[in-house]
Amino acid sequence: MPINMTRRQAAQMLLASTLAAAAAPSALLAQDKLKVALVLHGTLGDKSFLDSAAAGMARAEKELGVEVTIIEASNDRSRWQPALADACDQGFDVIICGTWEMNGFMQELAPEYPDTKFILFDDAPDFSAGDFSNILGITYKTSTAAYLAGYAAAKVSKTGKIGEILGVEGTTILEFSVGFEQGAKAANPDVEVVRAVAGTFTDPAKGKELALAQFAQGVDVVFPIAGGTGIGALQAARDEGLMGVGVDSDQAAIFAETDPAQSAVILTSVEKKVGDSLVSILEQTIAGTAPYGSAVLLGLSDGAVGISKNSYYEALVPEDVRAEIEAVEAQIIAGEIDVETVMQ
Repeated sequence: MPINMTRRQAAQMLLASTLAAAAAPSALLAQDKLKVALVLHGTLGDKSFLDSAAAGMARAEKELGVEVTIIEASNDRSRWQPALADACDQGFDVIICGTWEMNGFMQELAPEYPDTKFILFDDAPDFSAGDFSNILGITYKTSTAAYLAGYAAAKVSKTGKIGEILGVEGTTILEFSVGFEQGAKAANPDVEVVRAVAGTFTDPAKGKELALAQFAQGVDVVFPIAGGTGIGALQAARDEGLMGVGVDSDQAAIFAETDPAQSAVILTSVEKKVGDSLVSILEQTIAGTAPYGSAVLLGLSDGAVGISKNSYYEALVPEDVRAEIEAVEAQIIAGEIDVETVMQ
């Protein structure tokens, strides 16, 4: 302090500056960035679900100015809970995880960190089972989009047999399946749907094996709902000159540069627009309007799910069928077609 200033005067000056800062909290808040962690129960590069979430984080950084850290917890399940616990200890404002596989860990940890907000995409806790007021669950009525893909698959199938490969028979996976099958039956009541369950989301070799087995039975369009395992099924369709339906992201677009032959056999993809939904919820979080302590169910009418309508779609799906699908989509959005769902 200056030589001619007493300690009391210095203390008064310090108090005045502190009160001035407190009187202008908006200026302080404007300098702060929302710190967000995306904890992946796997690794990037699945060309599907996790990559979609990461793409949303890139958008959030650019459009919302948030600060994002992506934590890849690997495919080793024993590392998932510790990775989430470590993120909780790092002081993030918001922590994001995905699917039923991380739900239990989030329910266990969230009450211990009441000042942290948690977003769980593709699942939700049982909010009546505890104090989960700082958790927001995002679920998706993907059956509404899968219906359209099933309709297209049945229409382009020459054998009248189409296949599904499920990672597991969990609710979020069956949600795709019920819509796909209903749409296929609407397009062709005589269509046969062959289903297989891989039991894993991280084994492309298993996915390829199951797809080849279905092709041997006469299937000519396969819909793998199996994350990384599904990549193998799409590769089998490419190798056999048959067709596949992508999942979660526009998988034809993802493969366009690295494997154009793969893109050329993906007639469409059922998009669960995880990244877009995360950007929306983070925007609401910043505005203070996000409904933490509850779950939101997003579907076709919300723009949260849909099918890819790209050049591959136009090449593989005849124009008259595409026109039918446009009409069916409008009917679903208008509530004129009641699409089955397994979501609550």
